[in-house]
Amino acid sequence: MTDSTAYRVLARKYRPETFADLVGQDAMVRTLKNAFEADRIAQAFIMTGIRGTGKTTTARIIAKGMNCIGPDGNGGPTTEPCGVCEHCVAIMEGRHVDVMEMDAASNTGVANIREIIDSVHYRAASARYKVYIIDEVHMLSTGAFNALLKTLEEPPEHVKFIFATTEIRKVPVTVLSRCQRFDLRRIEPEVMITLLRKIAGAEAAEIADDALALITRAAEGSARDATSLLDQAISHGAGETTAVQVRAMLGLADRGRVLDLFDMILRGDAAGALTELSGQYADGADPMAVLRDLAEITHWVSVVKITPEAAEDPTVSPEERNRGTQMAETLPMRVLTRLWQMLLKALDEVASAPNAMMAAEMAIIRLTHVADLPSPEELVRKLQNATPPPPAPTGGNMPQGVGASGGAPRQAHITPTAQSSGAVTALAPQADAALARFPSFEHVVELIRANRDVKLLVEVETTLRLAAYQPGRIEFTPTDSAPRDLAQRIGAKLQQWTGNRWAVSVVNGAEARTIAEVRDAKENALRADAQAHPLMQAVLATFPKARITAIRTPEQVAALAETEALPEVEDEWDPFEDS
Repeated sequence: MTDSTAYRVLARKYRPETFADLVGQDAMVRTLKNAFEADRIAQAFIMTGIRGTGKTTTARIIAKGMNCIGPDGNGGPTTEPCGVCEHCVAIMEGRHVDVMEMDAASNTGVANIREIIDSVHYRAASARYKVYIIDEVHMLSTGAFNALLKTLEEPPEHVKFIFATTEIRKVPVTVLSRCQRFDLRRIEPEVMITLLRKIAGAEAAEIADDALALITRAAEGSARDATSLLDQAISHGAGETTAVQVRAMLGLADRGRVLDLFDMILRGDAAGALTELSGQYADGADPMAVLRDLAEITHWVSVVKITPEAAEDPTVSPEERNRGTQMAETLPMRVLTRLWQMLLKALDEVASAPNAMMAAEMAIIRLTHVADLPSPEELVRKLQNATPPPPAPTGGNMPQGVGASGGAPRQAHITPTAQSSGAVTALAPQADAALARFPSFEHVVELIRANRDVKLLVEVETTLRLAAYQPGRIEFTPTDSAPRDLAQRIGAKLQQWTGNRWAVSVVNGAEARTIAEVRDAKENALRADAQAHPLMQAVLATFPKARITAIRTPEQVAALAETEALPEVEDEWDPFEDS
């Protein structure tokens, strides 16, 4: 095969050769044109952006513009290189002796930079400027960057540097401060579709508009990715390329079917959603791609809900746009954000799972079951309108009349605003009968103990000075160490356990001792009596450092002896007794 008939991929065949051919980089093109016209060409440029936006291509166009001599050989630096002079042709073919391209990914060391430093002192062999294009400059080592700094700051007048990188944050600030920086933007979908349609027309290829939209969406703003996918799509279609063929080529699920799956998930139809996922999987869709499409739809609907004009995306078909707009109007934002968070977690699970389809199915099941959960506002509303649940059984340690067994059925409290006054009057005797099971405050303490709320029990015994009590109403004065919400918590717990509302209020001036103080007073009195006993006085006199650690009353000693005594044996066997 001769060179004249050799095939060139579209990404190289339609590579921009002038600033006018660059698409989507209007701001950079305008700046460079003004700089060339004013003869204010910087000594160093740095191009940054994602893959395939034209960084190296722009570097070559700048090199052509600085060295172009025009068709007649008398031209100067220009932003519109002729493309036919010896310098333009040699630079675009990558063989110009004065335009040196270096890949920093494979030439990272100081020795490689030293070669540049040694050669900058020599003038260009044939061109106007000696241009050094360093691609992926962020891959240079720290030593290589430091070795380049002095030359980069004060290069000879005939030397220009052009850097390209996708990781601008990895380039030292000392290098950035010596360069004129240009950020190449992602190419907008409208511009990309126009570019692809132009290339397809030049190649005499028939490709549907929705297929171009799919390619544009998959390219994510990269012109090189888009043209490479277009090249593959033209070969895949072998004639007229449709969206179905492009979707199969990219391994994507049908967008309409993904929207159907999205609807099923939001309706909570787990069986239908699993059937649809299995159908897409059987048709060749990757489970990861399906979940990624669901996340993309969730994001798109959320954005459309906030900014409706976002629905006018050229990469979205009219049918998808209508369905997405309808979803944005009906779905609350909290549902969309919850779905987004769960899909992000599902994507991680599918990526790390040994079987991607199984993980995707489990994720779909989880999404459908969460879809019909009430919102926090609905939960609060239901809790406010619902009657309290019946109290749980409290066991046999409670005093008679307290607990689930043996007592009257407990009735939930209903406020007059929720029921008619006649109903409240009818329920009042039942409430009084239920509260009558707690005739004293000691019964309330036993109720707290029976329900095993240790924290509340300790606080009631140590920080509450009872002022007044009657069934259903408690008044007390808190000690200095009492928590501020003690009254509210006592009322809430008693209502939960008894099914009746309790009025618990704080008053001033109560001087009654707390339960703990009463208990401690008895122990202290017993200790004082023991210490005053003559025998104990004699012990303390003999052993001054002795202390009373525990006191047992005669009743306690007798009870302990009774429990520890061995049981009597009526007929004890004597081995020496004659049989």
